[in-house]
Amino acid sequence: MGQLVSWFVLLAPLSLAWVGMTPSGQANAAPDQMARRTLLAASMALAVALCATAIIALHGPLASVTLGVSGVGIGVYVDALSATMLALVSFIGLIVLRYSRNYLDGDPNHGRFLKFMALTLAAVLAVVISGNLVQLMAALIATSIGLNKLLLFCGERPAAQLAAKKKFIASRIADLCLIGAAAFLLSTFGTLEFPALFAQAKTMSAYDANVTTAAVLIVMAALLKSAQLPTHGWLIEVMEAPTPVSALLHAGVINAGGFIVLRLADLVALSHGALHLLAVVGGATALFGSIVMLTQTSVKVSLAYSTVAQMGFMMLECGLGAFPAAILHIVAHSLYKAHAFLSSGSVIDLARASWTPNPGGQPHPERFGLALVATVAVAFVVSPLFGASFSEKPGALALAVILMMGLAHMVANAIDERPNGYVIGKTIALAALAAVAFFTLHEVAERLMASSLPATMSIHGFAGHLIFASMILSFCAVTVFQSVIARHAKAPVWQAAYVHISQGLYLNTIANRLVLRFWRRRPLAVQSN
Repeated sequence: MGQLVSWFVLLAPLSLAWVGMTPSGQANAAPDQMARRTLLAASMALAVALCATAIIALHGPLASVTLGVSGVGIGVYVDALSATMLALVSFIGLIVLRYSRNYLDGDPNHGRFLKFMALTLAAVLAVVISGNLVQLMAALIATSIGLNKLLLFCGERPAAQLAAKKKFIASRIADLCLIGAAAFLLSTFGTLEFPALFAQAKTMSAYDANVTTAAVLIVMAALLKSAQLPTHGWLIEVMEAPTPVSALLHAGVINAGGFIVLRLADLVALSHGALHLLAVVGGATALFGSIVMLTQTSVKVSLAYSTVAQMGFMMLECGLGAFPAAILHIVAHSLYKAHAFLSSGSVIDLARASWTPNPGGQPHPERFGLALVATVAVAFVVSPLFGASFSEKPGALALAVILMMGLAHMVANAIDERPNGYVIGKTIALAALAAVAFFTLHEVAERLMASSLPATMSIHGFAGHLIFASMILSFCAVTVFQSVIARHAKAPVWQAAYVHISQGLYLNTIANRLVLRFWRRRPLAVQSN
């Protein structure tokens, strides 16, 4: 039964890979036929993912089954985490491919584009269902190669070349980190099969030097794959690629780093140093991306910095031990970002439709104090429902506090110069609904992922508590800053700071100079097939 289901699950990546193996010349000769085949393969992958999700719900996780001769072949491991990601990637892939069918209609390389989109999606799906670490690394490399082809679809553009180079460097360093981690894990556990690794990791009570080193290397690889500071610049510059590539990257491929941490969470959780590294780098990236995003005038660049911040926040969640919250974050962010990129061309029409004149010409001052009081009231109403469970999980509690800060900002934006009871009451009700939805979904995610992920952990040691307090204070400061800056927008200090912040504090500029210094720009021949 297990082997039969494993063969069935393999249909998801194999169907897309089969379409992607179409020769480029043949694909370009019949783009309409290529589009139909690609959509059919993506639909099949989604159907397989939904069936796998139903099987997991009824029978529990599928043990890793090696498909091949004499135990050598492809390992398939499908649990609640894999089934969730399989359904998510398949659904987003189908939507993006459907959008691509019309977006590039008439382009002479339309068929070649669909070919590489299918291959990249197949590689991502292979990452999700990998049954061992070697297969996971191979699938990640295949994903990187496919994405590089898509980033260079407009290869004559210097910015596209530069982004591809920086992505290549970050990915290869991440691959080396994973290879090193695999070597340490193999020497300790004697296997790289996920079921055996996880079973042995759960029985470990003492910290092993090899496991700790492997956990740190896994975290470093995940941070590089997720475009965390200071290697985030390539994600900002992929705007040179077609919009469907941006949607697939920001809603699917960029989650590879988070999936690595979640897939190997039983091993990462054995090292406090690895968790602290996740929390510090992820938290700093989240704050950096959030602030820079506020200064961007380009819709796509603003969305890119938003992705940087969201990936940082997801890493912070993992670093605080809130693994179930991280998978919930991945699903919500992927769905939102896919919609945001695919609808980015309509932002002007939406703005015109929702614009209302402001006779004074100035933004209404925000009543942050009143909003904070209202949000605290919401917290007192909601917290008795979840307070007992969240008090035992400091990581989840930190996320709840940060959520309340976001709700305070939302309430503040809804209160104008003449607040009335209806507006305030409606906003507080919506804030309460959002809080209840978050807490409820978190509890649901923790129960669904109980067999796949470690439960939300407590914070250990002085360093852990220091990171916990620093993150809370930092996000509080950013919330206050975002709420009061409109009143001081014309201050000389803010105007000077605006220039530097809008350039991302020049971190990407420094990275560009280093890459161009050691990797000279060479014109790429434009592919005409």
